[in-house]
Amino acid sequence: MKVYLDNAATTPLAPEVYEVMAPLLKEEFGNPSSTHFFGRQAKAIIETSRRTVAKLIHAQPSEIVFTSGGTEADNMAINCAVLDLGVERIITSAIEHHAVIHTAEHIASLRSIELELVQFDELGHVDLLHLRQLLEKSPKKTLVSLMHGNNEIGNLLPLEKVSALCREFGAYFHSDTVQTMGHYAFNLQELDIDFLTCAAHKFHGPKGVGFLYLNKKIKMHPLIHGGSQERGLRGGTENLYGIAGLAKALEIANEDIDGHQQHVQGLKSYMIEQLRSKFDTIDFHGDIRPEKSLYTVVNVCFPSTPKAAMLLFTLDLKGVACSGGSACSSGSNKGSHVLEGIQADTSRPNVRFSFSRYTTKEEIDFAVKTVVEVFESNLVA
Repeated sequence: MKVYLDNAATTPLAPEVYEVMAPLLKEEFGNPSSTHFFGRQAKAIIETSRRTVAKLIHAQPSEIVFTSGGTEADNMAINCAVLDLGVERIITSAIEHHAVIHTAEHIASLRSIELELVQFDELGHVDLLHLRQLLEKSPKKTLVSLMHGNNEIGNLLPLEKVSALCREFGAYFHSDTVQTMGHYAFNLQELDIDFLTCAAHKFHGPKGVGFLYLNKKIKMHPLIHGGSQERGLRGGTENLYGIAGLAKALEIANEDIDGHQQHVQGLKSYMIEQLRSKFDTIDFHGDIRPEKSLYTVVNVCFPSTPKAAMLLFTLDLKGVACSGGSACSSGSNKGSHVLEGIQADTSRPNVRFSFSRYTTKEEIDFAVKTVVEVFESNLVA
């Protein structure tokens, strides 16, 4: 049996999404920028997809800019804030995705931008009092960039509270919602935010496509220069097939978003319960309360073992695919910057299990059984 529990890294393509994309790959080859019939057909698919996405998150079609994924969208937002909006200070956190942290550090060094890191409470949540203090202490034009759902420990950010703080102090607000788009409902008529980012492959869409929500009040120049695609905001021929797949995936995700959450949260809670019953010494990083945490992610701190580094490899050999953190950093020799940022115990083996709406209880049982067998057989002891 092979069990895939690394859905925070990527999710399998939904069959319905494939059914939408496959005919387009064969039949719709026109360049969306061409004015003849074939180009107009392709352009119509993109604009229909844009309207679908906008409707699902209660935005305007003109506020959706299609990108190659979440990383590009994060780069666009942060660079736009500095280069086009005159931001002189960025407030972020040490446990953001590297698409945010590295981009903020790079632009800060190039443009002499002040970079501030907000503190956390004992469970790894952003300390809102400290955020207020950071906003209060300087009159400089500021961007706050904080992710909605942490991709490693699962903690959720109270978007409405952070938005209110940003508006109180006249700061711009960007949130990386790559882990939460398609898993939670968004109403951008009610949530006052400047930038929001998405990657389709996190909710059973194709890889290589995402979008940036750009509040209509924001005026920006392109990060990628070239043609006049995406209303002049992103040069390059659009990923027609990916965009259509993204729209379909988001549509499916929103059809029964409460049902998906109930199913997956049940599996997460069940796995936590089973692991607690099997191990005397086990902890969970972040806040695992359902209302405070991503229902798709649980980060487990297992008992100490001399061969902690072998746990993921051994689980993989035995049919359980999981991870030690962000897949984007898997080539690095460093440990998790997120666990380091919340001062977690990294001397013990830490494993991130992440779920999707296709995950089953039988797969959870197999994964727990396999983990127990690995420890009992001293394969990592």
